[in-house]
Amino acid sequence: MAKNVNLKKLISNMTLEEKVGQLIQLNAVSFSDSAAEITGPVQKWGIPAEWINKMGSTLNFSDANEMITIQKKHLENDRNGIPMLFMMDVIHGYRTIYPIPLGLAASFDPELVYECSRMAAKEAAAGGVNVTFTPMVDYVRDARWGRVMETAGEDPYLACVMGATQVRAFQGSDLSDKENIAACVKHYAAYGGAEAGRDYNTVELSERVLREYYMPAYKACIDAGVKMIMPSFNSLNGVPSIANKWLMQDVLKKEWRFDGVVISDYNALGELKVHGIAPDMREATKLAFANGCDIEMMSNGYYEHLCTLVREGVIDEKKVDAAVMRVLKLKKELGMFDDPYRGADPEREKALALSPEHRAIARRAASESAVLLKNNGVLPFSKDVKKVAIIGHFADNNEIKGFWACHGKNEECVTVAEAVRAKLPNAEVVTAYGCAPLWNDKSTEGFAEAIEAAKNADAVILCLGEPQTYSGEGNSRADIRLPGMQEELAKAVMAANSNCAMLIFNGRPLVLTDVNECPAILEMWFPGSEGGNAAADLLFGDSVPCGKLTMSFPKHVGQCPIYYNHPNTGRPKWTAEDVHQAYASNYIGCGNRPLYCFGHGLSYTKLDYEAMELSDTKMSAEKPLTVKITVKNSGSYAAKETVQLYIRDLFASTVRPVQSLIAFEKIHLEAGEEKTVTFTVTEEMLRFYDASCKHVSEAGEFVIFTGYADHKYKEAKFFLE
Repeated sequence: MAKNVNLKKLISNMTLEEKVGQLIQLNAVSFSDSAAEITGPVQKWGIPAEWINKMGSTLNFSDANEMITIQKKHLENDRNGIPMLFMMDVIHGYRTIYPIPLGLAASFDPELVYECSRMAAKEAAAGGVNVTFTPMVDYVRDARWGRVMETAGEDPYLACVMGATQVRAFQGSDLSDKENIAACVKHYAAYGGAEAGRDYNTVELSERVLREYYMPAYKACIDAGVKMIMPSFNSLNGVPSIANKWLMQDVLKKEWRFDGVVISDYNALGELKVHGIAPDMREATKLAFANGCDIEMMSNGYYEHLCTLVREGVIDEKKVDAAVMRVLKLKKELGMFDDPYRGADPEREKALALSPEHRAIARRAASESAVLLKNNGVLPFSKDVKKVAIIGHFADNNEIKGFWACHGKNEECVTVAEAVRAKLPNAEVVTAYGCAPLWNDKSTEGFAEAIEAAKNADAVILCLGEPQTYSGEGNSRADIRLPGMQEELAKAVMAANSNCAMLIFNGRPLVLTDVNECPAILEMWFPGSEGGNAAADLLFGDSVPCGKLTMSFPKHVGQCPIYYNHPNTGRPKWTAEDVHQAYASNYIGCGNRPLYCFGHGLSYTKLDYEAMELSDTKMSAEKPLTVKITVKNSGSYAAKETVQLYIRDLFASTVRPVQSLIAFEKIHLEAGEEKTVTFTVTEEMLRFYDASCKHVSEAGEFVIFTGYADHKYKEAKFFLE
């Protein structure tokens, strides 16, 4: 079929079973070469071979070769000649892995995010991927939840910017271009609001909070043209998302006018029974389809019941036709009727994977995502050191790619020790494991070797963190301190040698309170394929840290959920000190503020915020406000700085946050250089949802400041008329 294929005519020639087949997605293992090899749901559900040939999409295949094999076999057996869609979780890279999204967002650099996503799109397209299940733009406040690693953190504006950037990068300006793939935004809605930070848990939120914090990023991705959306597993205010009429019909379809493809999450229809919303798969099918779920992923509701529901008159076949049209339209936009294999090319897939160009992008991304939490003059280390001790589980460990790393491999990641040895060929580099980072491993067997190595070194690099499997889907933690005996190891090593820097590898904010006496702490996240090289660049001054935190690091897990843009109470704590204040909203023994807050991140150079100038003290819808912020690099290193702009609405009809990020810009400053960043503040940027859930701005006084979260460098006041 050519690109001018008539989709309406094609649908009119399809049987009901063929139409329903377009709405079913199974794992690639279901499309094996012979009936004898059929496994998993195909075998469990008793799906005959003729039904398999009708299926419209698959996921979780291995490479371009498998894609081509499955597609070829499918087309040989599909009388309509409709190609299958091939989907994959390309979350932070396909084969060349860059930092986890929480880390990449810490770069505060949309251009870098775009570049990384384009790299992933090219590799994935060559591997046969047509659709990626990204971006994940769930708004988060609780570091206990393992999937914070896939998000942009605790600020809704940042999530909007990063999510929309990824959509544009993956999809490009022409979806039929073989280097572009369709994006699927997830998880709609408020999956990140899981109670107690426990994955898949219930979410109870007011509509006002939903609209103001949790939903803007989904809408931003839709406005950016995202082709697909995935409802979340969780129940939202008592109704699972995929069966939630208000969410799926009233907001998504009617208010936001989303006309793309809706795909369920893995077995989400089956989980409607477990939730207690549907007594059986027939009812689950009816609920999900009625609320707009086009493609069912990895459950058997549509296969077993959708045709029957149509023939019984419960579901109008015209609605099935409309769902099929959305799926076929996406295939046509991707150019799959012209070339069912699209960009799938085994040779190109191999050539792009971990190419020098792609490794360079991943290395820069890992460097600019790293956040210097603390530095008492230790970093950067001199390259003239004679002996370096690298201590800890991640010292020479390549398990730093992170969860959801698609086809990335641990053995293809550069370790810290490998990178330091390459950077300092004349230095003696010793490694000591120290201890395992497992929560239930209390052994101190490796302590003596680690302490001895530290004593005899000119510089010590502590490489600590949590295992890759401690964050990501299904991996919530009640205790988010460094697991195992790592805190004890760190204290022993620091006592042996104070010329020590700590690298943290992790998928979430951790409680670092008990190791915060370390002279220097560099947050690396799970940095991906080039993580070791990026770490060495930063440690020895070839790169200057410029990342800023996208989530607050609590002092204690008991502070969770903790987030910078919280509303005031009627009895706020008026002092910043960590002392208990009677009859105020605060904790005994801990204080309210995090150890490290949103937007925090140090540099090796001295950055002075010299001035902030407002064009006026009054603004209106017709008259925006111009804000000019002057920053000078007074230090000796060239560096990048993210200039952040915050507001506080002092009086409004609903309680407003104590601060909200409204704009940012990342700039490069040579040593001694001064630059002025200009922001335009519009009335739209001051809007919020009132008690009636109307999106409004209200006249009154505002504070505007630059700095980060609670740390104000320069501030002023203005009035909205």
